[in-house]
Amino acid sequence: MKKLNIGLIGAGSISTIHLDAYRNNEYATIYAICDLNEERARSRAAEYGAVKVYTDYNDLLSDPEIDAVDICTWNNYHAAISVAALKAGKHVHVEKPLCKTVEEALAIEEAVHVTGKVLQVGFVRRHNRNVTFLKQMIDAGELGQIYYAKASILRRLGNPGGWFSDKERSGGGPLIDLGVHVIDLCWYLMGKPKPVSVSGNTYRKLGNRSNVQQLSFYKAQDYNAEHNDVEDMANALIRFENGASLYVDVSFTLHAKQDRSSVAVYGDKGGAEVEPELAIVTEKNNVIFNIEPQVDHRGFDVEDSFQREIDQFILCCNNEACTISPVEDGVALMKMLCGIYESAATGVEVKL
Repeated sequence: MKKLNIGLIGAGSISTIHLDAYRNNEYATIYAICDLNEERARSRAAEYGAVKVYTDYNDLLSDPEIDAVDICTWNNYHAAISVAALKAGKHVHVEKPLCKTVEEALAIEEAVHVTGKVLQVGFVRRHNRNVTFLKQMIDAGELGQIYYAKASILRRLGNPGGWFSDKERSGGGPLIDLGVHVIDLCWYLMGKPKPVSVSGNTYRKLGNRSNVQQLSFYKAQDYNAEHNDVEDMANALIRFENGASLYVDVSFTLHAKQDRSSVAVYGDKGGAEVEPELAIVTEKNNVIFNIEPQVDHRGFDVEDSFQREIDQFILCCNNEACTISPVEDGVALMKMLCGIYESAATGVEVKL
């Protein structure tokens, strides 16, 4: 395979796990780093051996030595950079969510089709080894028809602030930041049925709760407790053309006893919990069995999943594989997410 020169755009905190994965891949060279903050870009470049540093992504995209780009910017830059990169002849890996709006998503999809370049959306949970194993089970019919799924990521104190709490840059709060992960994971395991309607609620009751003491939480590098115009919490019911449904609730802040993350799918022959730990439920000889697969990591192994995601991106760029996270799936997720926000704003179910 060809060894690819990678240009990373957006050198914030999420970029480190991407860069670690590229450094571990023998067919990738971290060639260039771009960030609006030149000092941060140079620091990342020195750490990972990049030979070029940019502060304008257009300059990076005009570099003929770069084969592919990885976009780790604020969400409001995803669409413009993705389209420009594709038109510049670069393959693209873009962090989730694909963008902020359905219109932006459709523009990216068109650019992919016109250019024929690879675009992989950063739905990293699809690359979890446990998800790969479970998807194979589901595709083989062992759980039967998956007709219901339920997912939660509830933080009692976890508004990162900074760009995460700035709707102009992020597109929203926990729904678009956390909900995108678990909605996508459930939808993927369900076989990606066509969504037909959503009904959702969002709440802004608690703010960022920066006054809370003696309990630490992750803060964005540009954390600013003065600004917060995103929701604290969201929930939604998504209906699909095949009659299946998905319920999701997510929060940055909530008066909950503890943080909680859970993902489960239910079929007519069996069910499965994916998070917090992998477990299978089935029936044999009129007896219910709770099965605990013997695997190295029954939970979500973050580093391994990102490594597998980046490894597949490199394979796809070399025409050795097809991505399991194509642009079409990114578009579908944006329709669901934006539909939920519209439903919450209008108070009625939204047809997709």
